[in-house]
Amino acid sequence: MGKEIVSTVTALLPYPPERVWAVVTDLENWQWRNDLRRLDVTGDDTFTEYGRGGFPTHFTVTARRPASLWAFDLENESLTGRWTGEFSPEGGGTRVTFTETIAVKKPWMRLFARGYLRRQQARYLADLERALERTGGI
Repeated sequence: MGKEIVSTVTALLPYPPERVWAVVTDLENWQWRNDLRRLDVTGDDTFTEYGRGGFPTHFTVTARRPASLWAFDLENESLTGRWTGEFSPEGGGTRVTFTETIAVKKPWMRLFARGYLRRQQARYLADLERALERTGGI
């Protein structure tokens, strides 16, 4: 499959870890994410996200520690990998660290994968910040 590509994004959000955790892990209320067309919960620890183009990615939750850690494996026709979200209290808010590690299935995709991953993570974080602002962190 080739060498793994790792990308990490971190931010300090002015909301308590429980609130940030609640928004990130609520699979029924995913509409705050601009990159998704649909999300289907397929089991207790499995779900499928459909990007704006309808492209499905399958997820299996591998760790769940409320207000602290959420992790899952992911796979679609182009890549396989894992995602880890860490939520730590800091200065009255939450330090989030989201790390995504992927291996592309087609060698030519390696040229674009790192940039794609960084753009996706930046978009996710911006969407999360907007969702928290809209709800007042409640």
